Amino acid sequence: MSIQRRRFVAAVGAGALAGAAGCLGGTPVSVGSSSSAGAGDADASDDGPGVAGETLTLTTTTSTYDTGLLDAIHPDFEEMYGVSVDAVAQGTGAALETARNGDCDVVMVHARGLEDEFMRNGYGVNRRDLMFNDFVIVGPTDDPAGIEGMGSATEALTAIADAEAAFVSRGDNSGTHTKERNLWEAAGTDPGGDWYQEIGGGMGEALNNANQQGAYTLSDRGTFISQRSEIGLTVLVQGPIEDGPEVLANPYGVMAVNPGVHDDANYDLAMAYIGWVTSPGVQEMISEYESDGEQLFFPEAVSENPDFQQYVPDGWNGGE
Repeated sequence: MSIQRRRFVAAVGAGALAGAAGCLGGTPVSVGSSSSAGAGDADASDDGPGVAGETLTLTTTTSTYDTGLLDAIHPDFEEMYGVSVDAVAQGTGAALETARNGDCDVVMVHARGLEDEFMRNGYGVNRRDLMFNDFVIVGPTDDPAGIEGMGSATEALTAIADAEAAFVSRGDNSGTHTKERNLWEAAGTDPGGDWYQEIGGGMGEALNNANQQGAYTLSDRGTFISQRSEIGLTVLVQGPIEDGPEVLANPYGVMAVNPGVHDDANYDLAMAYIGWVTSPGVQEMISEYESDGEQLFFPEAVSENPDFQQYVPDGWNGGE
């Protein structure tokens, strides 16, 4: 690892993870006992991409960390290859910027438009669909804007703006913030004023802020479920998992940093990680991962009809 990357991991990694962990209230989380199932029989003694003692640096959205998913599944990979995974929790925009700067090896995020831009510009390679959940609009149980049960996310946001009801935005260029901006644009509304607050923080922080203020916010379902017992907010507009609008779908992807751009990226280990996390066994682990008795993520890497578009940016024409 280069001096620059060692400094990055020391300065950002520990602080970011501690901050993300601080957003949660310690809700018990469980995962199925599928350790190494379907992921292969290799171990650290086998010839393979991992060298004992190496560190794979993963930048990822805060939701995969806040929910505890990575803590549940990563020991399997670390034991298999005799390496460690340094998962740095950031918003999607920050995670991709870290990768552009060559300060990580692999990226796991959830904003396909930003991922496509990252790939088109040559910074990422070998993207795979990983899993999905959805976004939900949550708020206080008294619902001052009257949005409960609405079948349109844009109509719900319009109602919040018209009522000037308090709304907390992550404001951090994350995947969730990107989705929120897209929804406001589709609603034909430019949010602003005292009722609209951008906090520049992670999902857990946004939920805590919304809870304290009796405000609305857009959340991924997984983080909301993992924190639900600690806050007084409720889901008012569902995503497609509960038959809500498809526009609230929340797919996650994983991709390696391009070693042709950053030759110190640990490409071999990154590709081992991508193969592992998209394997049938680990996809099953993701499927079985629960909080408060509910599934948080739904695997998407293993399919009878895999989508070719997962590998290339939107609009890619093969160089024509």
